Amino acid sequence: MMRVKIDRLYPRYLASKAVANTISKRDFSNEALTREHKLKSGLASNGDQHDIAIVGGGMVGMALACALASTPLTRHLNVAIIDSNPALGRIDGIKKGELPDPRVSAITPATISFFKDVGAWQYVQENRHAIFDKMQVWDHTGLGYTRYNAKGVGKEMLGCVVENKVLHSSLLSCLKDKDFHKTIYPSRLTSMDMLSRPPAKELDGNSGESTLHSRGNSAKLDLSDGNSIYAKLVVGADGGQSRVRELAGIQTTGWKYSQNAVICTVEHTTENLCAWQRFLPSGPIALLPIGDNFSNIVWTMSPTEALDRKTMSEDNFVREVNKALDYGYGPHPKPGLLGKYEEFCWEVPPKVVKVVSERMMFPLSLMHAKKYASNHVVLIGDAAHTVHPLAGQGVNLGYEDAAALSKVIADGIAMGTDIGELSLLKKFESERKPANIMMMAILDSFQKAYSIDLGPFNVLRAAAFNAVQHFSPLKKHIVRYATGEQKWPLFT
Repeated sequence: MMRVKIDRLYPRYLASKAVANTISKRDFSNEALTREHKLKSGLASNGDQHDIAIVGGGMVGMALACALASTPLTRHLNVAIIDSNPALGRIDGIKKGELPDPRVSAITPATISFFKDVGAWQYVQENRHAIFDKMQVWDHTGLGYTRYNAKGVGKEMLGCVVENKVLHSSLLSCLKDKDFHKTIYPSRLTSMDMLSRPPAKELDGNSGESTLHSRGNSAKLDLSDGNSIYAKLVVGADGGQSRVRELAGIQTTGWKYSQNAVICTVEHTTENLCAWQRFLPSGPIALLPIGDNFSNIVWTMSPTEALDRKTMSEDNFVREVNKALDYGYGPHPKPGLLGKYEEFCWEVPPKVVKVVSERMMFPLSLMHAKKYASNHVVLIGDAAHTVHPLAGQGVNLGYEDAAALSKVIADGIAMGTDIGELSLLKKFESERKPANIMMMAILDSFQKAYSIDLGPFNVLRAAAFNAVQHFSPLKKHIVRYATGEQKWPLFT
């Protein structure tokens, strides 16, 4: 009798094992359907145990998934991606001819190298993007300016401006092509519990089978759709309002700036090939090339001014933008104040003729988690740190986090360490936390320095601009740091 029962159960066990270990080289919509079928058929109990659960399928979360899928020591891992964004359930690409979205990122050469390493850069190249090799920075007083040229510091480029939706879609396409066991959970994380003691073998209520994986020494994640999954490591990549960080009890420090940013896409009559930034009394305005004759505006100002600029007519807004990038608020820099005439290379940015997107507004803040790791939990990207957008470094820090964490996980596997072990995750924290704090401190100092509009401070700022402009070694180190080539700001 017992032999007959075993004979009946064994084929079911093999079937469930085969489903749970299917290598998902197919689109995400098929994955979601397969998972729904498994749940309905009672074959998903073993599949709900994962090595890693990435909470947040945005740009940084997907970057980590791609890095894990591209590394020999980690590509065998069973990874869950939890995000209610419907974009994860389809791969329909970016429609050609669409106007640029106002949400963009200025990615560094280091980020581009990361995308190439994981196989995502080829998909970025199929869509609109703008590589720039020049950048001009100046202030409203006309006393100082700095102009960076990639060739002048031995580089091919300074960066590349890409729409966020292009970066995200490229990472999704990259992951789709990988032989990588991933499961998309179109849901939200509601609660999280740590299972520190290995439990006795659990029995499946339908078949009497024992679960394929031990659920001890892991985290239990309850989802908003009523399902629960288990993972040895939970990665919080779920943004500044991170639910993972909240449930893990990780405290933060930081403050809100008395500034909002207005962003939008604008059009010129000619192509913009340079990144421009001017510091005004209420905050900086940036004009970033996005390809064709389009540019992206990121304009920081007081909340009252931001609301006014967001709601004013398009003609008035275009006039205000051109004023802010030209003669408005103060004079142009002059060669007599800035050294030899033949070295003077300041230019007026191209005129804006039209706004082609919605004007969006959001408040600015600085936030930093007091720790990045706890037992079986680690934070990356905006879940660990948010910064002022004046240098466009936020998402680049997140990609650096993803690259560093995938390497630490691979090192842990090579040493036979539990990937959720705190001592292993602290290695990631010790690498990334000082680097992130340094960048945050620099950006915060810039924000505070340019919030003061007094004569002596204006002269000191102008002197700093001019020092960078005319002292090549200093300019070279600033570029190397800003582009991600070196870890620390000066002379390393």
